[in-house]
Amino acid sequence: MHKSRGFSLIELMATVVIMGILAAVAIPSFQTWVSNSQIRTAAESIANGLQKARAEAVTRNTRTTFVLGTDSSWTVSVVTPASVIEQRLASEGSKNVTRTVLPVGATTITFNNFGLVVTNVDGSVPFTRVDLAATGGTQSLRVTIGSGGNARMCDPALPSSNPRGC
Repeated sequence: MHKSRGFSLIELMATVVIMGILAAVAIPSFQTWVSNSQIRTAAESIANGLQKARAEAVTRNTRTTFVLGTDSSWTVSVVTPASVIEQRLASEGSKNVTRTVLPVGATTITFNNFGLVVTNVDGSVPFTRVDLAATGGTQSLRVTIGSGGNARMCDPALPSSNPRGC
């Protein structure tokens, strides 16, 4: 009696076909998951940057600004003397995310030494809301700035009675 070891070509091809079908089903879900992760990363980054700017204003007892750049990049700076405290590039985990800011065209928010939102140095109105989305994502997130200066991340798709809703 002779026992053969290994796989036959038919068994190997069947395995390859099954793996191909599984990959074809899983890849779209994975791409959606990656897009949603980028949206969350961008929203958390902006909320954390706003909190950093507010905390630095109180700590340094001076005015600080939070400036949104393109996509989800941002910079936190001291107003006088002008110096950058921290910045983040959009390529750091959220390069496919797009943002919508309200009021339209606003990109800067200034905090005074009490951590409150004040009129920007250039006289422009500070932004109060940033909506974030990404191509291929199934969710959108929002970062809002309250009148007291605190930043909050929420999901506009959820009802306002939900703690995570807007």
